Amino acid sequence: MDWSPLILTFQLAVVTTIILVFVSIPIAYWLVHTRSRIRPLIETLVSMPLVLPPTVIGFYFLLAFSPSNVFGQWINDTLGIKLVFSFAGLVIASVIYSLPFMVHPIQSGLSSLPSSQSEASFLMGKSRLTTLLKVQLPSIKASLLTGVVLAFAHTIGEFGVVLMIGGSIPGRTRVASIAIYDEVEALNYDVANFYSFVLFVITFLILFAVYFLNGRKINRFWK
Repeated sequence: MDWSPLILTFQLAVVTTIILVFVSIPIAYWLVHTRSRIRPLIETLVSMPLVLPPTVIGFYFLLAFSPSNVFGQWINDTLGIKLVFSFAGLVIASVIYSLPFMVHPIQSGLSSLPSSQSEASFLMGKSRLTTLLKVQLPSIKASLLTGVVLAFAHTIGEFGVVLMIGGSIPGRTRVASIAIYDEVEALNYDVANFYSFVLFVITFLILFAVYFLNGRKINRFWK
C-alpha cells in the first residue's frame, strides 16, 4: 500500500491551515471594523470559492502560475519557485480556495462580541493589536476552532483545484483525492476504498470532536 498520497494530503492540510490562521484573522478583523466602500468587493472575492466550480478556480490558477505568463515567469525567474505541478502551487491554491472557510467563522465571532469589551480595553490604554490578541481572540475560541477544522477538512477533500494545478505526480502532487480517482479509473477498488475509508474516519473523528467539545461548552454555559 502506497501511503504517500495520505501523507501528502495531511501535509498540505496542515500547512494550508496554519497559513490561513495568520491570513484570515487580519482579513476578518478588517471586514468587521472597516467602513470602506470596497468592503462588499473584498467580501465577494473572499466568498467566491464557495460558489465557483473548483475546476474554474484551478484553471485560472493554472494560467496565472504558468511560466508562459508574466506572473508565473516572474515567480519562477525572481524567486526560483515553480508553482505549476508542485507542492508550493498546491499550497497557494489551497489557501485561496479554503479562505472563506476560515474567514467567515472568525468574522462571525468578532461580529458577535459586544463593543463595550474592546472599548474597555482601549480605555485602559491597550492598542488595537493587543486588544485583538489578548481580549477578542480568546473570546471567540469556538469560532477559531470551527474555522481551523473547516479549513483543514475542506483542504483534505479538495479535488478539482489540486488536480488542475498539481496534476497527479506521485510523491509531489498526488494527494489522496486524486489517488482515489486514479485507482477507480484503474479498477483498483480495494486501494480506492482504503484511501476513502481513511479519509472518512479521520474527518469524522475531527468533526465529532469539535461538535462534542462545543456542545459541552454550551451545556456548561446554560448550567
